Amino acid sequence: MSRIVAISNQKGGVGKTTTAVNLSASIAVAEQRVLLIDLDPQGNASSGVGVTERQSDASLYPVLFGEATIEEVKRPTDLPYLEVVAASRDLAGVEVELVDAPDRATRLRDALRSVREHYDYIFLDSPPSLGILTINALTAADLVLVPMQAEYYALEGLSDLTGTIERVRATLNPELSIHGVLLTMFDNRNNLSNQVAAEVRKHFHVFDTVIPRNVRLAEAPSYGQPVLLYDAASRGSHGYLSLAKEILEGVALA
Repeated sequence: MSRIVAISNQKGGVGKTTTAVNLSASIAVAEQRVLLIDLDPQGNASSGVGVTERQSDASLYPVLFGEATIEEVKRPTDLPYLEVVAASRDLAGVEVELVDAPDRATRLRDALRSVREHYDYIFLDSPPSLGILTINALTAADLVLVPMQAEYYALEGLSDLTGTIERVRATLNPELSIHGVLLTMFDNRNNLSNQVAAEVRKHFHVFDTVIPRNVRLAEAPSYGQPVLLYDAASRGSHGYLSLAKEILEGVALA
């Protein structure tokens, strides 16, 4: 049975999609079966693993309306153990189209039931906003991984996300929990970064791995590749491989 991990933060620009793509790839190279699901209508996680043509009929969109299954729309990537369910621009309409549906928050969870046994990990890249797509991700997930840039406003975003998770736990998914906070775009020479990191560690589990600012991480999406395929020797690649190792060893010890 797979672990379903929502990669979520209601604040944009914190490395959420970068983490979804590169953590998925890093765990896949450890020969773990991984499915990456892109819930963001912008489709950056999809293009980040090489899916540049995002037809609506081969994406998450028809799955949410019961017109296709995960098995029918998943696609291979350049990594043998990594598959992806791409986003399409039609996802932008889901907020309106499902607004009156009584099961609007549970459609992804229901769709994933048939494939959970086929994967070791399922990662959900959710939009940087609170809406039906994000709620679907949190309702379907076992755990939440929170990428966070170490700056003052990020603390407010983390507080907002915590409140959302508590509401989802109370009404839709009582088993949901925060797996950990991942510090991204981190510069340990910056006093504010270190102060914010220390404050977060008082209240949450923070991964030992921190993801540094890295040019290769920023360049890799334009080539449709995770950073470990674009430049395996880069600091960004080493960072996500270290995070994958930390997660895999943590699960093994649990």
